[in-house]
Amino acid sequence: MLLEVLLAAIVGALLLLLLTKWRKPNVLKTEDGWWGVTDQLEGQEDTTIRPFQLSTSDAELEDLHRRMDQTRPVASLHDSQFNYGFNSEHLQEVVSYWRNGFDWRKQVEKINQYPHFKTTIEGLDVHYVHVKPQEVPEGTKVVPLIAVHGWPGSFYEFYGLIPLLMQPPRDGFVFELVCPSIPGYGFSEAPHRKGFDSVCAARIFHKLMRRLGFSHFYAHGGDWGWLVTTNMAQLEPRTVTGLHLNFAPPSKPGLLFTLSVLLGQYFPKLFSFTPEDLELLYPAVEKQLVEPLLETGYLHIQATKPDTVGRALNDSPVGLAAYILEKFSTWTNKDFRNLQDGGLTRKFSLDDLLTNVMIYWTSGCIVPSMRFYKENFKQGLNQPHATIPVVVPTGFACFPSELMHTPELWVRQKYKRLVSFTRMPRGGHFAAMEEPQLMAEDINQFVQIVESQIKAK
Repeated sequence: MLLEVLLAAIVGALLLLLLTKWRKPNVLKTEDGWWGVTDQLEGQEDTTIRPFQLSTSDAELEDLHRRMDQTRPVASLHDSQFNYGFNSEHLQEVVSYWRNGFDWRKQVEKINQYPHFKTTIEGLDVHYVHVKPQEVPEGTKVVPLIAVHGWPGSFYEFYGLIPLLMQPPRDGFVFELVCPSIPGYGFSEAPHRKGFDSVCAARIFHKLMRRLGFSHFYAHGGDWGWLVTTNMAQLEPRTVTGLHLNFAPPSKPGLLFTLSVLLGQYFPKLFSFTPEDLELLYPAVEKQLVEPLLETGYLHIQATKPDTVGRALNDSPVGLAAYILEKFSTWTNKDFRNLQDGGLTRKFSLDDLLTNVMIYWTSGCIVPSMRFYKENFKQGLNQPHATIPVVVPTGFACFPSELMHTPELWVRQKYKRLVSFTRMPRGGHFAAMEEPQLMAEDINQFVQIVESQIKAK
């Protein structure tokens, strides 16, 4: 009798342990870092928030123009369009406008139209744009939202989105928007030590939001912003009220992913594939192997030897523009490779494109922005966050010309509380900049869903 009681107690304890482990959310772990140029001094970090304004000078513009004037053009191959990279003949047209028509001083004023700040976190001066609602009617909830950019973008990607999100309140809430520059990008100081990856950026942005007084907030991201905000949700799922994404490639493909790729074309209903999914996923060899290979050569370079190419781009504004703007062509629509001008101004203004390039040029951030790839790919697919599910409410905006199509099934494998999945009528990788109206509407709808769920509890 005693033995039976003892066995029952052991079995009960094991079951309780398993249930406790199952119920406990799998949270990403991290430790504070220090990335400053000098060693950390205990309690010496300046936690003040300092206003920041972008400026330029005659000397800066004269140096830029001198380098542009000394560029050495190279003839493109006949009938090559953008299939060999940025078409050289069209590049000369872009450079001519950049040199003679583009008004950087005017664009600096445009950038400064919203409040900018810097604050020191883990030894780095972190830059961010902080836009508060002008009016908050009684009974209206202020919803903090952090929006994180990617490469080769910047905080400027969100400049078309900001006025749309900051419109008068509806559905009982109004946004307060924070758009930071990832350390090493734009006007955030670059890490001075090895190892700064997406988890470190996520940790720093959590500290930034706490410093701004936010105990809970929403997050949005695409490109690297997808991974940084995903890591933020994994680090502190109770702090991130909701996560909105427009890019979410499978971080660690498993059996279901493999089966869906192999069998989805023949048994689409089994994997909840829609006709749109089938069109964007198949033929699998072309859509998921050949196409990515055409667009990921830069990734291999930046994940292995970023400083070599980066040094050349840091010296040549024309080279930098070609390297960055080529992505705004083919990542917006792969068919733009077959156009002489790369279709650049079909979705963007040349002023906006060159403003983004100028942010990289004037801040000298191209090398550290490329290093971010090496730091994130050091462990391949074995990063701890790759296997940790996201349990916060998530919304996904699925743009049809994205670099990699991600069906709803694949998104749900990682994001366990997917409350919205929107198939967009158009748009590619730089969706916030290309289609700000569509993006603003989807973010609004997602937040409305989550806020309604919160009220219903």
